[in-house]
Amino acid sequence: MQPKRLLYLSHRWLGVLLCLFFAPWFISGVVMMYVGHPKLTAPERLAHLPALTAPASLLSPQQALQAAGLGERVADLRLAVASAGQAVYLVTPAPTAAGAEQPKGKKGRRKADTVVVDAHSGQVLNAFDQGAAMVSATAFMGGRTGLVYAGTVTEDAHTHSKALDPHRPLHLVHTGDADGTWLYVSSRTGEVVRDAPAVERNWNYLGSWMHWLYPFRGNVFDPYWSDIVIWLSVAGTVVVLLGLVNGLLRWRFDGHYKSGSRSPYQSRMMRWHHVYGLLFCAISLTWVFSGLMSMNPWGVLNGGAPPGKTEAMQGGPLKVNGDFMAPTEILQRNGNASVRELQWLRLLRKDLVMVNGPHGMQQLLDARNGQPYVPTQDEIVTAAARLRSEPITEVALQREADFYYYSREPHTMSGGEKPLPVLRLAYADEHHTVAYVDPRTGSLVQQVDDARRVRRWLFSLLHSWDWLPLLNHRPLWDVVMVGLSVGGTVISLTSLVIGWRRLRTKARQWRAARRTPAMG
Repeated sequence: MQPKRLLYLSHRWLGVLLCLFFAPWFISGVVMMYVGHPKLTAPERLAHLPALTAPASLLSPQQALQAAGLGERVADLRLAVASAGQAVYLVTPAPTAAGAEQPKGKKGRRKADTVVVDAHSGQVLNAFDQGAAMVSATAFMGGRTGLVYAGTVTEDAHTHSKALDPHRPLHLVHTGDADGTWLYVSSRTGEVVRDAPAVERNWNYLGSWMHWLYPFRGNVFDPYWSDIVIWLSVAGTVVVLLGLVNGLLRWRFDGHYKSGSRSPYQSRMMRWHHVYGLLFCAISLTWVFSGLMSMNPWGVLNGGAPPGKTEAMQGGPLKVNGDFMAPTEILQRNGNASVRELQWLRLLRKDLVMVNGPHGMQQLLDARNGQPYVPTQDEIVTAAARLRSEPITEVALQREADFYYYSREPHTMSGGEKPLPVLRLAYADEHHTVAYVDPRTGSLVQQVDDARRVRRWLFSLLHSWDWLPLLNHRPLWDVVMVGLSVGGTVISLTSLVIGWRRLRTKARQWRAARRTPAMG
């Protein structure tokens, strides 16, 4: 077979097969621009938590840990009305030794070891049944009645996230509200860990569920899901390249065919596929290749700087002791109705407590005297110098987003609000590491090194077009993305129509050949 003939046939039949995936990818990508996979964001969680009250029976953190038989060193400590409608301490003990093996969760993933402690009795609450889940859901919905328990799920179309692994199985509760919201409640901590309104659930099937090939999750294909996505993306990259070569070979740049067209195809569908293929092959190649990079195939994007020494920067894990101000006093000072959660932290070698209110309201206090705490730039730089062994070469207060540090809408994959202004610190290491620190709290927000910069270019930029001149001038970004997606969809759908017609013709020829008697 001649090389050109092999090229045409390879692109034709491989393209017909892969466009079964390409067309849904383009369509679902547009949906994901506006509706993401269901998730419970931190502001949503805080807005739905009941207000904390300050009864005399409320234990201090030290009293609760002692009553529960837990050590004084913790990695995370929160107080909220979060589990079965009651105030609880949610405790993540600090590792007992560096490198100690942590318990494994589903599919071998590391499993969080959050311990739930009743904030009034100090009793450890180990499991949360149907009744507890219904109370948590009712509290989350502000006391709404008419909620319906829908059983437990290990994993469904709306709960594929790895972050939910420590909470499985999940209790499912239908709220019956105007938004048709479903709530997923942790069987391990009793917290509501995901909300899924009907709009998000329904569009999810046409959006992220289809885009990420989640039909291959939660079934016999689940162990091979990653490989399926990777190899389909590899094959897609190849077929687009073949199509580009094929299209250029068939296009008359210095003349016309007898039809007067620069494309040789008489069929309207074939001509559309040829023309649109040449116009949109670059973006098709960009998107399928960047989708491949999102999977980090075979670890090609691994490497970069070693993890920063965050614990050294902040001064080790929090050590809870009797010097901490009682939560009752903190709540009384701040007004019960305005507080949803207290979180004790170790930041910049100081013991602090974050007072979280609804709608993103926060205040950082000294854990011992309850006075507001605002770190100085010198304190932050001194602490950040312990993050890496190499010296800091640049310190700047950055007031605007940059190419590597920017916010996206909460429903997107990298969604979330990045605080501004932010303190930007550059290090003299071989990986050109830059750390972004919130000047209001001293917490490390993001680190960027050469490997992360490569991932930013090969995935976020090429796949989502996270380019500030576009993002800052919407709807320009929307027009560009939707327009390019329409072009890619036309390529895919014309390929499917062409393939279907050719298969139908081949089937007719095959049936005719079977009916025709052999000539003697």
